[in-house]
Amino acid sequence: MHILGAILGGGQSIRFGSDKAQALYQGRALIDHALEALRPHASALIVVGRDWQGVTRVDDLPAPGLGPLGGLLGALVYAGTHGFDAVLSCGCDTLGLTADHIAALTPAPAVLDALPIIGLWPVSAHAHLADWLAGGNSRSVYAFADHLGARRVVVETPPANINRPEDLGLL
Repeated sequence: MHILGAILGGGQSIRFGSDKAQALYQGRALIDHALEALRPHASALIVVGRDWQGVTRVDDLPAPGLGPLGGLLGALVYAGTHGFDAVLSCGCDTLGLTADHIAALTPAPAVLDALPIIGLWPVSAHAHLADWLAGGNSRSVYAFADHLGARRVVVETPPANINRPEDLGLL
C-alpha cells in the first residue's frame, strides 16, 4: 500500500500558550518527533496547515479553522491527486507513537481509540469527509470516524497528546 504520512499541524495551541509544534522535548521540536515516528511507515510526508522546513505543506480544506478534520481532508485530497492509497495521520503534538501502534491500524479505516487523530484513512474517505464538513456535522474526529465505520483500536500504552507545557514534564 502506498501511504502518505500527514502531520496535522494547523491548530492554534491555545491551551499550550505558544506554538506547541515548535516546543522542545529532549532538544527537538515536537513536530520533528511526530515526523520521525511516521517516516518508516510512509512513502512521503506532508505537514498540513503550517510550513515546516524540508516537508511539503498542504492546506486545510475547505478552509483553515475546522480543526483536525480540515487537516485530514487536505491530506486526503492531496493523497488522492498524488497516487497514494491511504493517509496515516498524526498530530504535531504526539509523542511516543510506535511501529506497533501504526501496525494495529491496518486495515484502514482505523483510529487509535485513545487518540483518534492518529489514524489510517483510505483515500476514498475524502468524499465522505467533504460531505460531512459541508453538512455542518460535528467536527469531532470520533464522530466522523464512527460515521465512516472506522475501527477504534485499543492499545495498552497510547501515545502522549501534548496540550499544555506541563505535559512535557510528565514523560
